[in-house]
Order: sequence, then structure tokens, then C-alpha cells
Amino acid sequence: MLSESSKAVVIATLPVVRAHGEEITGRFYPRMFAAHPELLNLFNRGNQATGQQKAALAASVVAYAEHLTGTGGPAWDAILDRIAHKHASLGITPDQYTVVGRHLMAAIGEVLGAAVTPEVAAAWDEVYWLMACELIAREARLYTTAGVTGGGAVWRDWRVTGVVPEATDVVSLTLVPADGGPVPGFVPGQYVSVAVDLDGGLGQQIRQYSLSGRPGADHWRITVKRVRGVGGAPDGLVSTVLHERIAPGDTLRLSPPFGEVSAVAGDGPLLLVSAGIGLTPAMSALEHLAATAPERPVVLVHADRDGAAHAHRDELPRLHARLPNLRLKLWYERTTDGDDPAALTAEVASGRIDPELIPLSPDAHVHLCGPLPFMNEVRGGLLRRGVPVERIAYEVFGPGMLRGGV
Repeated sequence: MLSESSKAVVIATLPVVRAHGEEITGRFYPRMFAAHPELLNLFNRGNQATGQQKAALAASVVAYAEHLTGTGGPAWDAILDRIAHKHASLGITPDQYTVVGRHLMAAIGEVLGAAVTPEVAAAWDEVYWLMACELIAREARLYTTAGVTGGGAVWRDWRVTGVVPEATDVVSLTLVPADGGPVPGFVPGQYVSVAVDLDGGLGQQIRQYSLSGRPGADHWRITVKRVRGVGGAPDGLVSTVLHERIAPGDTLRLSPPFGEVSAVAGDGPLLLVSAGIGLTPAMSALEHLAATAPERPVVLVHADRDGAAHAHRDELPRLHARLPNLRLKLWYERTTDGDDPAALTAEVASGRIDPELIPLSPDAHVHLCGPLPFMNEVRGGLLRRGVPVERIAYEVFGPGMLRGGV
């Protein structure tokens, strides 16, 4: 808990810190990277370039301060779990929190100047370290569960056994441990980090990809959409490498599976809602249920640009045959003559998804994955239709969270 003296200071200074949050984090990152350029290997350069990372950090620190002072903010247990899983997938270590804290506090001083008295600095330092200590403890438990020794030594070599085109700008990679060891289990909805070395001495970049295959198989499968820059944003550094340079026989560095969200929660009706490449955890869920609970009632709702962009589309008839209580409802922004609902054993609608028309059992557990605006729209519609918030799980890749927090 925040000390009473610090609580009073934080409440008094929250408005000014909130107002200058992105300016503070905008100073923080250049400071830290100048002093520790090796940390560039841990941060998504695309999110740095667009400003998403600094906005997310500013929002997180302010929201955590609101949580500690009881002045607002979302429910933090779930959010801390989400952050801890992401950090563990990157191999974050306790000493790195010291580096971040030092440069974050220095950035606060640079932006707010004389307003940062010793009392103000001490109060916000306390906020930071309360958050850091919670995350360090959670990450330590995750490393232990994953069998990671030496805190943060998460990387293992995996050999690529197949590269399969799935749709426009989408490929699947199948992988096995390069050392011939066992393939770890995972829960549908979990992801792995993939680390690649960039050309030109630019170091390493890491991205997370959902496992899209069946848990318990003798290999892992990830499905990767090539990110093409639009509106001035850069092309995806890692997805471009995986599309252009990786072939069967190559080796990649992967983390253990992490992620606090299960795509198969509960044992009653299940609703899987996805858009674009967000389909990947749903495919893992369907493969898992076909092997373990084929009678479970499941609805898969998926939105995509068109049939050609819909990854794993050809797998749906096979899964439908193994899951007799599976219902498929697809929304394509544009349909073509090749979109045969009978062949897909699916209902195919034109246009964007309408949350009011999503088939819904009153007692269903829900899993969402897709772009943030899509998930906000669908989640809001399901909440209005009476689905309890605790039965709606979702996965966010990159900075940000849904409206309303969890």
C-alpha cells in the first residue's frame, strides 16, 4: 500500500502528471536508450515510431497511481497479470526495473522542473516501485512455472519444419525444438515470443505470436501476418523477416508459452470472436476442443476483408466435421462468387460485423481477439446484451487496453 504521506502528495500532483504524461515518457525513452542501447532489443521499434509505446506507459503509470490512491482506474490484478506475462515472454529481469525507474524519475524532473520537490519525487518513486515489485514477483512465479532458470533466460532454439501460405500476406510456420527435446504444452490463447536478428547491425527485435495449432502436438504452429506500413508507419520488421527470409531448416529463438487468457475457459457454451489475424487463438481452441471435448457447443464468429484474406479458412470444414455443435458465422467486408457458405458449412454475411447479430447463448464464455477498435465494439455490444464482464476474455497485442480496463 502507498504510505499516507505519499498518497496525499500523489493525489495533489496527479492532474499535472496526467496532463504531461506523454511528454514525460517521450523524454524517458530517449534518455534510457542513450544510456542503455542494448534495451532497444526488447522494445518494439514500430510502436516507438508511432508513439503508441510512450502513450501506453504514461497511461499505465497514471492509472496505477489512481488505483493506489483510490481515485479511479481499472481493476489492476488482471492488468498486472497481462503485463507480467508480456514481460516474462521478453525475459525481463529485476535489474532492468532499476534502470527504468532511474530514467523515468529523471524524465519527470526534466518535464516538471521545480514542481518536483524532494517530497514529490519520493512519492512518485514509491508509486513506481510498488508497481515494479508486484510485477517482479509475478514474473518470478511465471519463470518458475515455465521452468526458466536464471531469471529471464527464456530463449530456446526451434527448427522450422514447414512454411505454409495461408492467405494474402499470411503464412504459418511449424517448429520443433532444435535440441530434440520435448514440445512444451500450452493453453489455447497463449502466445510465444519470437526473436530475430535484423540486417545491417540493427540488433534484435521481438514479437509475440499466438500458437495456432493443437496443444499436445509434436510441434508448434504460429501464423504470421505480414505487416505493411500505412499512413507513414513502418513495415513490420519481424513479420517481414519471417515472410522473406525464413525457410524449412532455419532456426528461430522462441520463448516458452505465456499469456493469462484462455480461449477455452469454462465447460459450457463458448463464443470465439475474431477479426483478421486475430483468428489464430480461435483455431488453437477449435483444434483443442476437437481432440478433447468435441460435443461442446461452440460458435466461431470471424470478420475479414474477404475470403482470400481469411487465414485457415480451408480448415473449417474439417473442424466442423469433428465438432458437431460448432456454428460458424463469417462477416466479409466484400464477398465474391467463391464464398460458398455450403462449402464452408458457415453463414456468410457481407459488410462489417454487427454485435447485435452475433449468435449468443446466455451462459457462454467469450474470447475476443483482433484490432482494438473491433474488440471495443464487440465487447460493448455483448455487455449491452447482458454478458457479464468476467465472462469476456480478450487478448491485446501491442500497447493499449480495451475501454473500461478488463
